[in-house]
Amino acid sequence: MPVRVAVDALGGDRAPEEIVAGAAAAASPGLEPVLFGPAALEVSGLALVETTAEIEMDEHAVDAVRSKPDSSLVRSVRAVADGDADAVVSAGNTGAMLAASLLHVRRLTGVHRPGIAIVIPTRKGPSVLIDAGANADARPEHLVQFAHMGSVFAEEILGIAEPEVRLLSIGEEDEKGNQLTLEAHALLRASDLRFAGNTEGRVLLAGAADVVVSDGFTGNVALKTLEGTIKTLLGGLRDELASSPKGKLGGLLIRPAVGRIRERLDPDTYGGGYLLGLNGLVVIAHGSSSRVAIENAIRMAARGVEHRVVERLHERMATGVLASGRSTTQTPTPEK
Repeated sequence: MPVRVAVDALGGDRAPEEIVAGAAAAASPGLEPVLFGPAALEVSGLALVETTAEIEMDEHAVDAVRSKPDSSLVRSVRAVADGDADAVVSAGNTGAMLAASLLHVRRLTGVHRPGIAIVIPTRKGPSVLIDAGANADARPEHLVQFAHMGSVFAEEILGIAEPEVRLLSIGEEDEKGNQLTLEAHALLRASDLRFAGNTEGRVLLAGAADVVVSDGFTGNVALKTLEGTIKTLLGGLRDELASSPKGKLGGLLIRPAVGRIRERLDPDTYGGGYLLGLNGLVVIAHGSSSRVAIENAIRMAARGVEHRVVERLHERMATGVLASGRSTTQTPTPEK
């Protein structure tokens, strides 16, 4: 049976054209994207589940999910909850995806907060940043759970045995950081994870660790700073090489190397991140995703199904390692 991935055809700044094109490119005998969108959508021969509403990027997340149950975003998430799809991908409103996933897919038992796990391309190879934006506010025990979930991601998707974990802070010394990082550091040090201490944002692209843990506010700021820096540097290099005859000649000579660097650092290479800690597989893609990013996000979702990421998290939960730290009944507040 092929892996069925529900795709929100109206999610993202470049929907629906780029979403449909990416889904069509991802389709294969072993992977079946199912688009969710209006009846008039041109779907390139793919399966279409008709929906009647759309959640805009600037809508209030919780209100939109409650008032638009037949939106493409909510219906695609519900497909996973109902067992009609193995995973879901959306480049739409991140807060709405979080709210819909909590409402319909729900958290794994014992998980305090789901976290967004993003692959960062580094000089040493890919590493995982978690949380990259699901929880603007977090507690120390949440970060411990993020570390466990990120470790499962690194093991199952990136093939890293016994991943090294570090905590994102303002200095490598144990005593550096705010109250959240200081308390999280102590809990991580006492855990059975391969915790190697703090790390700084300046070495994320150098390969700070296999798993870098943060609260969602700090992680999202770090992620967008990295993406903006990469885009600006590559754009500046392109402009310099095109500015003079010598630059153009040099550009021809280094084009293969620049192409490899661009491919390795391009966020579209991975397409998005897993929202980990749920009873189903949810992938959140970049809002500005191109067809290449959507194709890769769908393939990433399928790999998560094939590698049983949700089941592996459930198994680790059963050992009690994710239940460490103080419990809380708080629910993450989805952003707009």
